[in-house]
Amino acid sequence: MTVPRSFWFPDNTVLCNFACVDRIALLERILNGRGRWTAAVAYEARRSASIKYRPLQTLIDGGALGEPIDIEDDEVAAVQLVRVASFGGVPEMPLQHLGEAETLYLMQNRREFKGVSTWISDDRITVSYARRQGLTVMETIDLMAYGCSMGDVVASEAFELLHRMDQMGRSLRLPGSVRELTN
Repeated sequence: MTVPRSFWFPDNTVLCNFACVDRIALLERILNGRGRWTAAVAYEARRSASIKYRPLQTLIDGGALGEPIDIEDDEVAAVQLVRVASFGGVPEMPLQHLGEAETLYLMQNRREFKGVSTWISDDRITVSYARRQGLTVMETIDLMAYGCSMGDVVASEAFELLHRMDQMGRSLRLPGSVRELTN
């Protein structure tokens, strides 16, 4: 019997959270070979690395998320429907919510990802949508808690890093105490 492989799809918000505190190596340890991304998310990450979050270049160069997954020609219309109808994307801004739409489309429709993938985001709209669709969702706080449970990071450091991300202007859910990361 073959056990299905698990795939974790962090969006650019999560990548930038770890980059802003210069902890890309920690993100890579937590992902532990499960990380994946779409072409649109990879493009967003490259843009973010060139503009503000330079540590992302290490992630891009290191290949911890594998090769970006392309949307096939026959999938484009369905991805655009999700982008526009579910996330409010507009034609004048064709990249707005494209990474989220691509990822969630893959998780729901591609056989190799359906039922074995986790969406990791701090974007409230997309997190809410994914949960309503019955998809497995984590936020940065959940990723850190998982890292604590696996011994990738101690809870006190994870707590401090999450709060530093917030202080750096990142928008994410925060733990009220270190204990929240170990329960």
